[in-house]
Amino acid sequence: MADLSLPILDLSQLDAGPEAASRFRDDLRAATHDVGFFYLTGTGVSPELEARLHRAALDFFALPEADKLAIENVNSPHFRGYTRVGGERTQGKVDWREQIDIGPEREPVEGGPAFNRLTGPNLWPAAQPELKEVVSEWHDALTEIARKLLRAWALTLGADESYFDEPFREPSTLIKIVRYPGTHEPEPQQGVGAHKDSGVLTLLWVEPGKGGLQVERNGEWVSAPPVPGAFVVNIGELLEYATGGYLKATNHRVISPRAPEERISIPFFFNPALDQQLPLLELPADLAAEATGITEDPTNPIHATYGENAMKSRLRAHPDVAAIHHPDLVGAKA
Repeated sequence: MADLSLPILDLSQLDAGPEAASRFRDDLRAATHDVGFFYLTGTGVSPELEARLHRAALDFFALPEADKLAIENVNSPHFRGYTRVGGERTQGKVDWREQIDIGPEREPVEGGPAFNRLTGPNLWPAAQPELKEVVSEWHDALTEIARKLLRAWALTLGADESYFDEPFREPSTLIKIVRYPGTHEPEPQQGVGAHKDSGVLTLLWVEPGKGGLQVERNGEWVSAPPVPGAFVVNIGELLEYATGGYLKATNHRVISPRAPEERISIPFFFNPALDQQLPLLELPADLAAEATGITEDPTNPIHATYGENAMKSRLRAHPDVAAIHHPDLVGAKA
């Protein structure tokens, strides 16, 4: 493990006594201040659940094309459902992957801010009813992990443990089940282009033994191969915003595998309710002195309200869905 580019943290240390918990929180703060990424072990997620979700992912992508296209995301104003290979973009360039997007199962909301349009039902494949059950189990398990991490961050950043509770009372979650097909191109291809996550926290499960994830460190791309039994965790733009830049959202990308290999990955995004703003932290003086401010990028403004950040990302990633369902927002200022 000595050559890994990211630190490894053990979540079970939070329950191993005050000293172990304090060390974990210190390590959590350091990892997300220095690079914004780390491996997380000791989560309690069973290998059996991982295997069931992996099997369900493989079964979904093996469905006949017609069954997948029956739930294509162009049929969803909420950006849910299946995206065919080449149907998503990062920074205007095509991502070479297919996926299904699954969010909170809720009734649509009429009127109000544009981000209300992200609220609504999922599209589930009729040919694979078991997918919904295993995804629900996965969602509940990872939600508990995410809440535990947020409480640890609050304490290590000088706030009360419950500091982040209210904005996440009804969280906006998103699960992407992604398949990166192999390519025959001689040069490395964009599985998903360089980007920062627009929310707060991402827990990524990667098919064992499959590389491709790269993280930007000190201006260079370094590989972050999967670690058995671990999630890759990274923070998004809103946690950078809430800490005045003390914690940093980090660019990352995925390089497509070489054919005939493929790669399954399943990111879980944990974010506040769409209408919530993450409360700004008043950092202790020693930490505040190391807060360098929010990253300034005119092409990618960080909005305080999560829904505005989420809609910004959805419109950019899925211009076809935007054109069909939200023509009034196409071309709107990010």
